[in-house]
Amino acid sequence: MARRRPPRPQPALTLTPQPHPWVRALGMVTVVVVGAWLGLLIVGNVRVPVGPMNTTMTLRPSLSGGTKINVSPLGALQLDSHQAPVRLDVNVDQLDPERSQALVDHPERISGLQDEVVRDVEHGTLDLALRSCVAVVSGATALGLAVYRRPRRALAAGGLALALLGASGATAYATWNPKSVLEPRFSGLLSSAPSLVGNARSIVTEFDVYQKELARLVTNVTKLYDVTSTLPAYQPDPTTIRVLHVSDIHLNPASWKIIASLVKQYDVNVIVDSGDTMDHGTAAENGFLDPVKDLGVPYVWVRGNHDSATTQRYLERMKNVHVLDDGRAETVGGLRFAGIGDPQFTPDRSVTSGGDAAEQMAGTRLASALREQRAKGTPVDIAVAHEPAAARETDGTVPLVLCGHLHHEDMKILKYGTRLRMEGSTGGSGLRAVEHQYPAPIEASILYFDRDGRHLQAWDEIKLGGLGLTTAEVSRHLPKDNQPGATRAPSSPSPSRP
Repeated sequence: MARRRPPRPQPALTLTPQPHPWVRALGMVTVVVVGAWLGLLIVGNVRVPVGPMNTTMTLRPSLSGGTKINVSPLGALQLDSHQAPVRLDVNVDQLDPERSQALVDHPERISGLQDEVVRDVEHGTLDLALRSCVAVVSGATALGLAVYRRPRRALAAGGLALALLGASGATAYATWNPKSVLEPRFSGLLSSAPSLVGNARSIVTEFDVYQKELARLVTNVTKLYDVTSTLPAYQPDPTTIRVLHVSDIHLNPASWKIIASLVKQYDVNVIVDSGDTMDHGTAAENGFLDPVKDLGVPYVWVRGNHDSATTQRYLERMKNVHVLDDGRAETVGGLRFAGIGDPQFTPDRSVTSGGDAAEQMAGTRLASALREQRAKGTPVDIAVAHEPAAARETDGTVPLVLCGHLHHEDMKILKYGTRLRMEGSTGGSGLRAVEHQYPAPIEASILYFDRDGRHLQAWDEIKLGGLGLTTAEVSRHLPKDNQPGATRAPSSPSPSRP
C-alpha cells in the first residue's frame, strides 16, 4: 500500500495595508497642484506685442491674485484686479524701436492706440488661457504618471488640474475689478513717477472705461521708455491743492531731506505735521527744527506728546509755520485748518499722564471750536490733532481730521461722516527704528483737494524702506464718492453729531 505524502504547507497570505481615503485624496491634490504649477512654470507664458511694446504674460499661483506689471528695470505696478488663486504677471520686455518710432513720427496714431491695445491684450489673454490649460493638464498628467504609474490615475490628475484652472478662472471673472487701475501700487523707481497713470484730477474726470486707462498706461510707459535715462516729471493738476501730511518725525534728520524732495516732486502747497516732531522736547533739540524755514511752503503744526511748550514757542517764531492750538483756525494755502496740541507731555515723568480721558477732553474742545467756526460761516476743511482718541471726538464737525501717534497709517470713515486719516512715522520711528528686527518704514502721504469745493479727490500713500533699506512704494487711492459714476458727497459730514 502506497504511503501518502503529507500536504505541502501553503504560504501565508500577506495583506498590503491600504492608505486611508483622505490620505489618497490629499496625495492626489498634491500631485495635481504641484504638477499644474510646474506646467505653468515651464510652458505657461506667451509673448505678446502690446502697442509698441513686447511683453510676456504669465499666470502664477497666488493666494491673493491681482495683476503685477513689471517695467524692468524701473520697477513694478500692482493692481488688485481680481481675487483668485492665480496672478497675472505682465513683463514689459522691451520697446520695439520701429513701432515706437512710428508713434513718434505719426502722433495722430496715438488716438487709435486704445483699440490696438485692447485687441492685443484680448488676443494675448486668449492665447495665455489656452496655453495655460495645456500647461496645467500636461504637468499634472505627467507628474501623476510618474507618481502612480497608472494611466487612469494620471488622466484623473490632468482632469482635476483642468477643473482647478477653470474654477480659478471663474473666480477671477466673478471678482474682476476694472477700476483697480485707478489705485495702483508703485514700487522701485516707478514710485517717483506716479504720473504714469495720470494725476489726481485727470484719472477721475477722464476715466471712461478700463480699455482707455489701459491704453493710457501703455502710452505713458512708451513715453517713459522713450526717454530711457530720466523718468517723466510729475505734472500735478494746477487747480488741485496738494497737502503733504507728515507725523512722528522723532528727531530723525533724514526726514527733512525726504520732505523737501516730496515738496519739490509733488509741487506741494501746504505741509501738515501732526506732532511728535521731537523726542524729548528740550531746548537743546530746537536746532533740529531749523530746516523747516527752508522748505519753501507753509508748515501747519500741532504739538505731540513728545513736543514741549519750548518746542512750540521755537516754531511759532518761524514765518512759514502756523502753530494750531486750542482749536484756533487759520486759512493756509486755500484750505481752512483748525487744530489742538496734545494735552500730555509724556517725556516729563514728573507729571502724571491723563491717559485717554485727557485726549478725549482735548478732542471735545476742538470739536466745539469747529462748531463755532461753522456757525460763523467759516467752516473748517481739515482738523488736526496728534492722538487718534482726540481726533475721533471731532466726528460730525469737519470733513477730514488728520492725526498720527501710532506709527502706522490708516484711513477710515467715522460714524457721523468725518474721514479720519492717521499717518505713519515720517521719521521711521526715530531711534526706535533699531529696537526691532526690521526697521520701521518712513511714511507720508499726499492729499489732493479740489480748489473750488475743497473736496478730497485722492491721496497717495508713500512708504520708504526704514533704516538701511532702499525700497519705495506709492499707492494711489480714491474716495468712494470720487470714483467714476459716484455721486459727490456734501462738503460737510452728515448726519451731524449731537
